[in-house]
Amino acid sequence: MVVATGFFDGVHLGHRLVLERLVSSAKERGEGSVVVTFWPHPRNVLQDDARNLRLLTSLSEKKDLLYSIGVDQVEVVPFTRAFSRKSTREYLEEYVAGRFGGTAILLGYDNRIGSDLLGPDKIKEVAEGLGLDVIMTDCLSVPGGVVVSSTKIREAISSGDVVSASEMLGYKYSLTGVVVAGNRIGRTLGFPTANMKLYEPLKLLPGNGVYSVEVESLGRKFKGMCNIGTRPTVNAGSDRTVETNIFDFDEDIYGLDLKVTFLGKIRDERRFDSLEALKNQLILDRQACIGV
Repeated sequence: MVVATGFFDGVHLGHRLVLERLVSSAKERGEGSVVVTFWPHPRNVLQDDARNLRLLTSLSEKKDLLYSIGVDQVEVVPFTRAFSRKSTREYLEEYVAGRFGGTAILLGYDNRIGSDLLGPDKIKEVAEGLGLDVIMTDCLSVPGGVVVSSTKIREAISSGDVVSASEMLGYKYSLTGVVVAGNRIGRTLGFPTANMKLYEPLKLLPGNGVYSVEVESLGRKFKGMCNIGTRPTVNAGSDRTVETNIFDFDEDIYGLDLKVTFLGKIRDERRFDSLEALKNQLILDRQACIGV
């Protein structure tokens, strides 16, 4: 087996360069390809600021993306404090070569493995000492020379720049959850909304504002607009919500799955002096979303 190892949050274009090389190298060697990833994120286990970390993909989304590239096998190792204390040598010997039968390991330009946090060159030395072949890959940049990373993508999404995030991901960013009951104010304005509770609580929300979106529900796709934020015109609280007005749709979907895919940001969230002023803005927002 040819092995690639890492968290691979987002399975973005930089990851894809590594993983496509993994698949092609395994085929050239007449072997299978396996991705060894971890859950939860190491920061959630080891760092005090873990409560601030939000993810680009749930575990199921990550697996689906990995398999879509052509990887033969995905193995998830529980990340615990005890596991985090294993050295590079221990991890390669016990897991890569031992548990998963690796004959070769593929390394990206910024791979770090083990409690000793060795970089690619040092990992290569250790791996070869254990009889593993090592395949090296380069980094990937998008137009403009920006090196793709999960951190840069999180920054783009948090600022509302879902277009740049999608360019680095290689696909459009989305949220998936279940439709729950809301306060129905949108319906009184002529803009009923589906309120979403995320299936993965740690999934990163785009920055507050109104977005043009594609919506999937009941096996069909629709255009719509999504507001993320605290609803300052109708709500004095600070909890963030995800509310989506689905265009040309009037069916009861409470308790059903909903997927919202972000196409572009229309405007920032703001407080209006009256519900009538909010309604007038929503009419303009809908027109803007239809044009995206």
